[in-house]
Amino acid sequence: MATVLVPNATDNFAASLQWQRTRIDERLAELLPAGTDPVAAAIRSGVMAPGKRLRPLLMVLAAEDLGQSDEAVLDLGCAVEMVHAASLFLDDMPCMDDARLRRGRPTLHVEFGEDVAMLAAVALLSHALRLVAGLAGVPAETRTQMVCQLADAVGTAGLVCGQYHDLHGGRQTRPAEAIALTNQLKTGALFSAAMGMAGATLVTSATQREAFHVFACQLGLAFQLLDDLDDGKGLGKDAGKDGDKSTLVSLLGRDHAQRQLQSHLKQAREALAVADCADGALAGLLDIVFRPR
Repeated sequence: MATVLVPNATDNFAASLQWQRTRIDERLAELLPAGTDPVAAAIRSGVMAPGKRLRPLLMVLAAEDLGQSDEAVLDLGCAVEMVHAASLFLDDMPCMDDARLRRGRPTLHVEFGEDVAMLAAVALLSHALRLVAGLAGVPAETRTQMVCQLADAVGTAGLVCGQYHDLHGGRQTRPAEAIALTNQLKTGALFSAAMGMAGATLVTSATQREAFHVFACQLGLAFQLLDDLDDGKGLGKDAGKDGDKSTLVSLLGRDHAQRQLQSHLKQAREALAVADCADGALAGLLDIVFRPR
């Protein structure tokens, strides 16, 4: 008799995540600017390159954990993914990180030129904000609030400030607190915006919204630590780009950084418990993203 292999819970959850990623990719393809000009082509190439889609996944999985419709959240997640992609276009530029490889492909400025890559980033940021501002079925006051959240995540209180600190202070010896602040601005700000927008759209209590914020902050810090620990492995991008930067790994050592990562994950899980999502899809996503490599 042939042996029948029954998928376990982990296999089923991984398949569910892949289905959600496919949904996100299909919706992104629908929402991105159309056209055959170089800027539109660069936008589509950069955004649709294979990626984890972690930020929109967080949002649709929050809806799943709360047993609510994710129709509006899916589009919001696509807007956040556009902002994330635009930030990568800029981060990779020669005047910044000077990267040649991203997601296993040549970076956008290598493929399309620096002028097109910069214009694509600006166009994509404006497209994302317009998408949030015009979201159907969401009250105008809530849409305004979410546009502000996303704009703040990009500007001088978020990604821009974090990237500046990384560029101009990253190669100096810095205390752990300063490095953690850079990580929160550069990585955690967009996670916080994603979960804040999800919380504003879904039917959540003030306690749940605050718990989502804490979860996002701790996840951002853990995710940046994971990225620093993985630097040098060449996982789809230039290896060793942070070798001369002041990171928590270089400051504290790999063992201490691993313990710090686990501490952030513990606090993220505690926040999910406060939000009544302790054993749901968001917790499962943490298991997948932070599983031992």
